[in-house]
Amino acid sequence: MRLDDGLGHLTYSTLVHPADTWADLDDSLRRHLPAVHAKVDPTRPMGVSIRLAAATASTLTDDPVALGALSDFFADQELYVYTANAFPYGPFKGQSVMEQVYEPDWTTDERVDYTNSVADIMAKLAPTDVTPSIQTAPLAYRPNVVDSAYVERFTHNVLRVIAHMVGIERRTGQRVKLAIEPEPHCFLDSTRETVDYFQSHLYGSDAIRTLASLGDLPLSEAAGALRRHLGVVFDICHQSVAFEDIPDSLAMLSDNGIPVFKLQEAAALWVEDVDRDSVEALRSFTDTIYLSQTTERRDDGVTRYLHLADAIAAWEADPNGHREWRTHFHVPVFLDDLGPFRTTRFAVEEALAAHRAEPISDHLEIETYTWDVLPEHLKTGDIVEYVSRELEWVRGHLVGGNRQEARP
Repeated sequence: MRLDDGLGHLTYSTLVHPADTWADLDDSLRRHLPAVHAKVDPTRPMGVSIRLAAATASTLTDDPVALGALSDFFADQELYVYTANAFPYGPFKGQSVMEQVYEPDWTTDERVDYTNSVADIMAKLAPTDVTPSIQTAPLAYRPNVVDSAYVERFTHNVLRVIAHMVGIERRTGQRVKLAIEPEPHCFLDSTRETVDYFQSHLYGSDAIRTLASLGDLPLSEAAGALRRHLGVVFDICHQSVAFEDIPDSLAMLSDNGIPVFKLQEAAALWVEDVDRDSVEALRSFTDTIYLSQTTERRDDGVTRYLHLADAIAAWEADPNGHREWRTHFHVPVFLDDLGPFRTTRFAVEEALAAHRAEPISDHLEIETYTWDVLPEHLKTGDIVEYVSRELEWVRGHLVGGNRQEARP
């Protein structure tokens, strides 16, 4: 939905639904979107975040009838697409994903071709008064980045895609935006690292010259084109796991001229004081197909684990001393207290308060994709009720003035 007072578009990520193939996506959209629309606000058009896997993008590229049918469905149901998730290239539901979710990474032609296909599709699906965004992976899984040549390869490939987007706008008048999403244990992880990478590799003279050549642009236009088409997704869950101060991180991006093309409302698991009861309760979150990156803060510093189970094993080996955990497991944004532990909902509230005071992005999205792996006691109602409640909670904080006391 388009919010009033310049607060942008708000929707939920359809990554929560099965969408690994075109058939899955088509079925999910038709079954769930009209029901959510009717429940949340049937009086105005509803925005859509569409998950486009590589297989689906290929189908829609090769089959104009399928693409036309999808466009007609959106029009008939008063739905409009403004953002796409092109982060997971392949399957994301029903099988182990783990670090394979970052493959193929941005050093590959497969990632470039896939993202260009999604850009072409979004230019056709999005309304002319919307500048669609494409969410993509954080360039590479950090352990794979072995030298500067690896960084140069994925930087060049990002510029290839931006040049393609420049060409789309030149031909059609439709601007499409690429938004890179930092995530724990990836090349782009913290906000500070993201700023440093943009400044050193994308905003420098070499990148501007490369884009000018690839996009057939004068140098005077290339620098602006980079900022016009390239920015970030700011996932509040991811940066909360890193113990970042969310308003400070958002200000850092703004101060360095890096656009937030999508602000994702997502909450992480938060254990303020790890003890036996909280550890036992957390075990139900370890049997998952997704990574559960966990950051541990103690008086003597910070330790980062790739999996929640690794953090639990370390605690079992030495349970002494106070420690605090935050875990990359997307939990419902309307929940704060989960019994033995909490969530980082306070960080979502801080970001929404900052956005309400001074709009940060025109694309807002709730990304709680973990419905299928949530412990049963956290599921109330069906998936439509679940995502509708999240939408109503976020909208209430933005336009209804709901305020919760934020926690440090």
